[in-house]
Amino acid sequence: MAGKDSSSRHRSRDDDDHDVDLGLNQYPDKVPLGTLAPAPPKDYKDPPPSPMFEHGELRTWSFYRAGIAEFVATFLFVYVSVLTVMGVGRATNKCATVGVQGIAWAFGGMIFALVYCTAGISGGHINPAVSFGMLLARKLSLTRAVFYMLMQCLGAICGAGVVKGFQATPYDVLGGGANKVNLGYTKAGGLGAEIVGTFVLVYTVFSATDPKRIARDSPIPILAPLPIGFAVFVVHLATIPITGTGINPARSLGAAIIYNNAIAWNDQWIFWVGPFIGAALAAVYHQIVLRAMPFKTPNNDKAST
Repeated sequence: MAGKDSSSRHRSRDDDDHDVDLGLNQYPDKVPLGTLAPAPPKDYKDPPPSPMFEHGELRTWSFYRAGIAEFVATFLFVYVSVLTVMGVGRATNKCATVGVQGIAWAFGGMIFALVYCTAGISGGHINPAVSFGMLLARKLSLTRAVFYMLMQCLGAICGAGVVKGFQATPYDVLGGGANKVNLGYTKAGGLGAEIVGTFVLVYTVFSATDPKRIARDSPIPILAPLPIGFAVFVVHLATIPITGTGINPARSLGAAIIYNNAIAWNDQWIFWVGPFIGAALAAVYHQIVLRAMPFKTPNNDKAST
C-alpha cells in the first residue's frame, strides 16, 4: 500500500507539473501567486507573397464582391463622418455639439464597425493608404489594390454626394467636411501630420492582422477591428486641429470633389502624398524591421522573430 501510495503521489506530482507546463492551470496552488502559467507556443506560417499581377482573379466573383464591399463600407464611412463634421460646424457653441471628441469617435467608431463587417470579405481596408501598404508588403496583388482604391474613391464620392443631396446649402456653407491645412499651420506641418497619422494607422493594421500574433492569441482575429478603430480615433484627436485629419485619400478626395472649392483643392496633394508615405514607412518598418521578412527562408518560417 505504501509503495502504491508513493507511486500515486509521484504520478500526481508529474501530472500537476505537466498541467502547469501546458498552461492548463488546473492546480492553481502549484503556480506561484500572481503569475500565470505560460501557454504552449502555437505554430504559424506566413502566407506566401501575393503575385504582382493575378489576372485569374478578374474572372472570380469573390474579386468583385470584395470591391463592392469596399465601395459600400467607404460610402457609409464618409456619409456618417461628413455629417458629424457638419453637425459640429453648424452648432452655435461647443457645448451644444459633440465637439472634436465626437468627430474622432464617429471616425473611429465607424472604422471599427466597418472593418468588423468587411474583414472576412475584402480585408476591411476602406482606405487607399491601407491598400497601398498591403500592396508593398505583398499581401495584395496590384490588380486587387488598384480595384480596391478605385472602389473606395467611388464610395467616398457617393457618400459625400448623398450628404450634399440631403443638405445642399449647409454642405456648401460648412465646407462639406473637406480637408485643408488650417490657419496657423504650414503645408509642411500638415504633410508631416498626415505622414505620422497614417503610419500609426497602417502600423496598427499590420500588427492587428499579423499571423504570428493570431497564432499566439486566438481572440486576436475577433478583436482586430478594435485597435484599428481606436488608432483612427486617437489620430483624429491629435490632427483635427492641423488638417481636419485625412489619413484616407478616398475620404479627402470624395469631400473635395463634391464640395468643389479651391480651398479643398489647394491642399489636396497633401492628403495623398502624406498617407502614401506614411503607409510605405509602416509597411517597411513592420515587414523588414519587426518581422525581418526578407531574411526568412522556407526552413525558418516558424522561427521566432
